[in-house]
Amino acid sequence: MSDLSQEPKRVNVEDPSSAAYWARRLQVPVEDVTAAVRAVGDDPAAVAAHLDRPWPYDGSGIV
Repeated sequence: MSDLSQEPKRVNVEDPSSAAYWARRLQVPVEDVTAAVRAVGDDPAAVAAHLDRPWPYDGSGIV
């Protein structure tokens, strides 16, 4: 399991590098992350659930 202590607490899609991080983290397009944040807010667990990804999502290989 990944170490969530270093995980950002919020999904920031205003910053391109942060949005790219979350897209890689959840293995979805940046546009999907942005749409999820607009729909459910910036909580990583809520965004992951909206994208039908488990949280924490270990499949990305980013730890």
